Amino acid sequence: MADKVKIKQVKSKNGSTHRQLATLESLGLRRIGHEVEVVDNEQTRGMLHRVRHLIEVQEG
Repeated sequence: MADKVKIKQVKSKNGSTHRQLATLESLGLRRIGHEVEVVDNEQTRGMLHRVRHLIEVQEG
C-alpha cells in the first residue's frame, strides 16, 4: 500500500501564477480549508513544493 499525505489549503489562491493555480487544481484543492489525501511520491512532493506557501502538509 502506498503512503499517503494529507494536504490542506490555508491561504487564498488570489494573486497566484498560472502554474500555481494549475498545481492546486491538479492536487484537487478547491478552496481555503479544503483537505485532500494524495499519494506520497516524487511528483507529488514537487507539486507540494511549488505551492508550499498556500498549504499545510500532514504526514501519515
